[in-house]
Amino acid sequence: MRIAICSSLSFAKEMIETKKKLEAMGHTPLVSNFTEDFIGVSDEQKQAMNQQSFREKDVIREFYKKIQTCDAILVLNYAKKGIENYIGGNTLMEIGFAHVHYKKIFLMNPIPEIPLYKAEIEGVDPTIIHGDLSQIT
Repeated sequence: MRIAICSSLSFAKEMIETKKKLEAMGHTPLVSNFTEDFIGVSDEQKQAMNQQSFREKDVIREFYKKIQTCDAILVLNYAKKGIENYIGGNTLMEIGFAHVHYKKIFLMNPIPEIPLYKAEIEGVDPTIIHGDLSQIT
């Protein structure tokens, strides 16, 4: 299965680790072309890189095109900014892209308690895998 791995780039290391695990399972996982640039970088540097990359390198469209070629997305939603199972704005957009293109949506962990968009995430009926990649089918 072709799977786009979606996440905050704060989890770039985890994205690459998950990509390798999915490959070992026979899947074809895709990450943003910029993921590896964010490994080992401070949060302040990541923020500056995000702002520059999103404008100059058109990161959102780059990854949107990958999502279109996939069968599913896997959202890596870990704790960030004091929020368990964090899903940021860009990842929320990627969930929306997947939904309108009838892609399967998998969440690594449960839907976060973020009142502003919890209902929207519930509305796309994601499959929560609770950290078990073998549930991706």
